[in-house]
Amino acid sequence: MSAVRRHLWDEYQAVGSARGSARRKRQRFVDKNGRCNVQHGNLGGESSRYLSDLFTTLVDLKWRWNLLIFLLTYTVAWLVMASMWWGIAYLRGDLHRAHDQTYHPCVANVYNFPSAFLFFIETEATIGYGHRYITERCPEGIVLFLFQSLLGSIVDAFLIGCMFIKMSQPKKRAETLMFSRAAVISQRDGRLCLMFRVGNLRNSHMVSAQIRCKLIKSRQTPEGEFLPLDQCELDVGFGTGADQLFLVSPLTICHEINPKSPFFCLSQRSLRSEQFEIVVILEGIVETTGMTCQARTSYTEDEVLWGHRFLPVMSLEDGFFRVDYSQFHATFEVPTPPYSIKEQEESLSLPSPFNTPIGNNQNRKEHIYSLDCIGILEEKTNKFPSKRQQSSSRKEGLQRRVLRMSSSNVEKACSTGDLLKIQQISSVPSNEDGDERIQLKAFRIKSESLTQSTGDLELQKKPQGMLTLGTRLEDNWPAKLRKMNSDRLS
Repeated sequence: MSAVRRHLWDEYQAVGSARGSARRKRQRFVDKNGRCNVQHGNLGGESSRYLSDLFTTLVDLKWRWNLLIFLLTYTVAWLVMASMWWGIAYLRGDLHRAHDQTYHPCVANVYNFPSAFLFFIETEATIGYGHRYITERCPEGIVLFLFQSLLGSIVDAFLIGCMFIKMSQPKKRAETLMFSRAAVISQRDGRLCLMFRVGNLRNSHMVSAQIRCKLIKSRQTPEGEFLPLDQCELDVGFGTGADQLFLVSPLTICHEINPKSPFFCLSQRSLRSEQFEIVVILEGIVETTGMTCQARTSYTEDEVLWGHRFLPVMSLEDGFFRVDYSQFHATFEVPTPPYSIKEQEESLSLPSPFNTPIGNNQNRKEHIYSLDCIGILEEKTNKFPSKRQQSSSRKEGLQRRVLRMSSSNVEKACSTGDLLKIQQISSVPSNEDGDERIQLKAFRIKSESLTQSTGDLELQKKPQGMLTLGTRLEDNWPAKLRKMNSDRLS
């Protein structure tokens, strides 16, 4: 099984060397011009099925074979019919008595094969009889004349119709539909996307244009079955209608890489080792002929650029929009995470020691605090007057108890505004039990404010709230301490 799998994969891989000896060029499933590199062999008796649909078979043939069949059919038909007219003249003896004025031949002035061939051409082309003409004394000639007319009409309808259908095929219309040489992977609207560009060179529109993408990649099922060139659909906006294009200017087609995408595990590093092919199919109705046109191209893993974006090609001129097709294939690098969507989601799902959620999402807030606040608080306290330093040193145990009570299960971090509030609270004298209870109450109030996130702390820096809380605490301080604090703040 492994030998068969290896053989199939080697056939799909490259037959030549590209980019030196470091990377081999793979055989593409679909060429850049849309031609499918698939040949059918060992059909056996199934080849007769092509004759059952002879008209489609002729249309599908290349132009060289169509022209050859066209010429051969008319040449053979003319020779056969000319031979039949010559045979009638030979059997009736008209060839030997052609110059006898008293003899009435089947066809006048036919005495050899070239003259019979010229008579057939005059009859077939309906250019009118001149020197040669059919007489009424030749019933077999009349029957052959009717058969020739019917057969000629059928041959003309078949061959001319085949040539007309082949000439009016919209395959050449696909030559004026452009695809970018490379696809890019970058972020759009905060999402990692695979993008490529399509454009229409003609002013005539493609009616009901629709685009589809297929991922061609070999894989192995959990049961051990190997699927060479397995096809997987790439969503380019089927659910939202983004796959329906108004293709009057170049458009960038986007495939969002999400958990449902086949590229969910694709990263910048794994892109170098992956082997896949993205087949793009653009379908629409040609506005001038009303026929359905299909344009195809493909992108291999070598043609997918990670961290790139297409250059803009639209510009506003005086009264119209101008498309610069010289920049149609141009890209430029943009900052893009090198990780896959799966790796990014796994990194986000890991619990962070600095952001631990508690309670309900609507009621809980991020509790952030740090024991370094105590060290900062001690440095600030050393700058106080001696009396306040003594008061603060006796309150140090109280602060630590409150800190352990408010940060038992979560980590917290304090801002500069909170440190100033703690300094105000820590400046209360220690010889009054009532003031100690006030400090404990204030610490409880401040611990609630510390449980808010950094964004909420910024909102709490409003002067009105600070002044209100400071005024409420200073009302309970002794007059001497209030005067000392006011002198320090001034």
